[in-house]
Amino acid sequence: MALSVGTFKLIMSILQISQVSKTFSTHGAVTQALTATDLSVDENDFITILGPSGCGKSTLLRMVAGLDTPSSGEIKLEGVQVTGPGADRGMVFQSYTLFPWLNVLENVCFGLREKGLPLADQHEIAHKFLKQVGLQDFANHFPKQLSGGMQQRTALARALANNPRILLMDEPFGALDHQTRELMQELLQDIWQSERKTVLFVTHDIDEAIFMGNRVMVMSARPGRIKCDLPIELPYPRHYSVKTSPAFSELKARLTEEIRIEVRRASGLS
Repeated sequence: MALSVGTFKLIMSILQISQVSKTFSTHGAVTQALTATDLSVDENDFITILGPSGCGKSTLLRMVAGLDTPSSGEIKLEGVQVTGPGADRGMVFQSYTLFPWLNVLENVCFGLREKGLPLADQHEIAHKFLKQVGLQDFANHFPKQLSGGMQQRTALARALANNPRILLMDEPFGALDHQTRELMQELLQDIWQSERKTVLFVTHDIDEAIFMGNRVMVMSARPGRIKCDLPIELPYPRHYSVKTSPAFSELKARLTEEIRIEVRRASGLS
């Protein structure tokens, strides 16, 4: 918990990751993906996570989602231990995970239907978020009729429709072209500010990590751990032109060096 100076507004830590590690065993071979890791996430944080391939970024995210189980330590969301998936966490993956036999509206309504909401309520909520992601005119289209960016916007609307306490995103824009990726960054940032969500966002892109996050976490080479927690003190809303500012360049230079050290370690070059 933190107290914002001058406003007397309490900011609550809603996610606590305490001494969490993860070890995989495959055909007798043991791999430690993540060493004992601690992380506290505050309400409305947008935390981006950087690190070399294989450092445990996605593993950490999957454990918060309840899709993997820690080998040691614990993860608590609002004081309740995470033991499996739940509607209080919304997950958006890099790959397109829409149901191909459902249209856009039905995909967005899927979690709401599982909750047992009346159909009229499902549609009201779904249309709200389809409008936010600019797909209100594509409600009756099927995933195969959409571009990659549109599919990811649908996946984002589906996650938001369930009103999760925290949004988990695993390189959600990694497969998109550069222009679409930048549009998605701006869209997500706008939604984050309007919906006041808390976000954990895994990326390999340093520019994206700085532009999106109010905190950037850098993870070490495997076995992964959080080696750097860097606040990003650039004002919101952020226009794309901030990427050419001296402050942005300084942050990028520091993070580039942090990542370079870990990539060399992962490659056995240092």
